[in-house]
Amino acid sequence: MRRKNPAKQLFGTNGIRGVIGRDMVPGLSFSIGAAFGSMCKGCIAVGMDTRTSGESLLRALKAGLMATGCDIVDCGVLPTPALQYIVRDDFDGGAMITASHNPPEYNGIKIIEADGTEMADEKILKLEQRVFSRNFKFQPWNKIGFEIRAPHLIEQYIIGIVRQFPSGIGNGMLVIVDAGCGPAGTTTPEILKMLGCRVLTVHSNPDGHFPGRMPEPTPKGLAALSELVVSCKASFGVAHDGDADRAVFVDEKGNYIEENQEFALFVQHICEQQKGIIVTPVSTSQLIEAVASKEGCSVMYTKVGSIYVARTMHSLKKKGEKVIFGGEGNGGLIFPAHQFCRDGGMTAAAMVSMLASRHKKLSEMVARLPKRYMIKDKVSCTTAQKVLDTLEHAFFHESIGHTDGLRISRGTTWALIRASGTEPLIRIIVESNTRKTADSLYHELMDVVSKNLPD
Repeated sequence: MRRKNPAKQLFGTNGIRGVIGRDMVPGLSFSIGAAFGSMCKGCIAVGMDTRTSGESLLRALKAGLMATGCDIVDCGVLPTPALQYIVRDDFDGGAMITASHNPPEYNGIKIIEADGTEMADEKILKLEQRVFSRNFKFQPWNKIGFEIRAPHLIEQYIIGIVRQFPSGIGNGMLVIVDAGCGPAGTTTPEILKMLGCRVLTVHSNPDGHFPGRMPEPTPKGLAALSELVVSCKASFGVAHDGDADRAVFVDEKGNYIEENQEFALFVQHICEQQKGIIVTPVSTSQLIEAVASKEGCSVMYTKVGSIYVARTMHSLKKKGEKVIFGGEGNGGLIFPAHQFCRDGGMTAAAMVSMLASRHKKLSEMVARLPKRYMIKDKVSCTTAQKVLDTLEHAFFHESIGHTDGLRISRGTTWALIRASGTEPLIRIIVESNTRKTADSLYHELMDVVSKNLPD
């Protein structure tokens, strides 16, 4: 029998998230701040994305932190990777108010450790225990923390990315940026301009109602971006999710680039320059391994979630391993020379660099990638473990992995079925070399799933 690790109850794959006024309320935010402050003394950097509920949650979080004696530096509205960059080396920790790609009615909190990565599971479990038991170390009147505001610190992040690339590398490129009314509107256009690009923007004004499109950048939601790229004859378009730790692209023809293909392009480019290890979750396309192995590089798989990718990369580097790249098949890419977290602004800048060095159009590079066919689906379900157990019994004769959820392998075809870390869903991914074999396994799985869902 597989050993089950203690389960997080509040925090999911990437922080805690919930619907405002129902799951996510200021009282909970205060408790999380008080628990974090009780564990992590010192100076904490905080920030938020553009959601309408951000200010109320942030004030409550800061109250909890200061009540336990922590000093606060409020960095204002900024991308999550910007806060992580600011925290690294200069602060004792950080906290970001964001629900990333979730709809406007959601918000949440990501807790950041002093090294700039999201808090590890073992510490999150201890934090949750403090929240549930209300084990807070409140300080007397003369030891309460204080707050200063420092929105200018975002410049450190912008300059930190620009310094990774040669001066003027974007000269001659026109790039369209879709910030999705999130915090990237103040960072990505500035980064690209400093690289020499001409930049036009869409949905760049910060607005937590997200009037232009939803925080999740989908092909349908990026129609305006695609149209603008084509009409302006731009080199490419880039779009971010709600907290800009991810970036997705449309090519010069306005075509949406599937995120695993995006990942593969960067893997190919980086592996041609240096050899080493690529780290990615079990949910990522085998396209990554195909491209990496062709260039003499290897792939290491982790649980789903950027925190596991980032911490595995960091751990391997500490052991002396050559870790050259990492990320997920959702536009969340990690450049270890910059920082160990997903970074949409860095990804946009790296695309400029890749196009400049390869002297090819983006559509041409995508067309040369090996073909893989992937199906992604999700099913509302509150009994995920029961469904997974039933699937494992039904497919017992297949090769099964348990790194995260249930991974069924059948030659070059595979499927991953796992409970969502942020919503009451079962996520299903199926991939194969041909559409026919991918469809076949998908329908086999769905036949079992549909018969085991609660009424």
